[in-house]
Amino acid sequence: MANKGPSYGMSREVQSKIEKKYDDELEERLVEWIILQCGSDVGRPDRGRLGFQVWLKNGVILSKLVNSLHPDGSKPVKVPENPPTMVFKQMEQVAQFLKAAEDYGVTKTDMFQTVDLFEGKDLAAVQRTLMALGSLAVTKNDGHYRGDPNWFMKKAQEHKREFTDSQLQEGKHVIGLQMGSNRGASQAGMTGYGRPRQIIS
Repeated sequence: MANKGPSYGMSREVQSKIEKKYDDELEERLVEWIILQCGSDVGRPDRGRLGFQVWLKNGVILSKLVNSLHPDGSKPVKVPENPPTMVFKQMEQVAQFLKAAEDYGVTKTDMFQTVDLFEGKDLAAVQRTLMALGSLAVTKNDGHYRGDPNWFMKKAQEHKREFTDSQLQEGKHVIGLQMGSNRGASQAGMTGYGRPRQIIS
């Protein structure tokens, strides 16, 4: 990877706006959840954006996190015994986490890109992905979530309704008000196309 120097002008403004979206309080909550979910052997990062990035950068902790949300027999990501040191292996590990998170139910719009974490381009997006993952885990309520359920908002769940055939048939005979109404409508006073207005003085 090429080393990037500081950005100037508009690039700097854009990067500054992205960095302002990063939430330090949310970082603390996510760190607590990851440690509870994965166990204390994952360690604790230094406080702040850089510490959070370095802690998650090689993808191992993220992989352990998504694995902890699955039963023992079906862990979606293979976690290496020794953390990868080569850049492409680390990025590959992060990509495996992203795939597993998507399979778990995190929507594409809530996903960060590998470079957002790896190069520190948008750590707020990383937080957003972890929040979405936590919300899904709380919503599923399948016994794999560890931590305070109030840390994440429950996702809305579908409320499926069942109708009988006779109810469905009755609905076909009702004209909904969205269709409009023609009551009281008439063509009285209308003139044919192309005729001039009759102005009487």
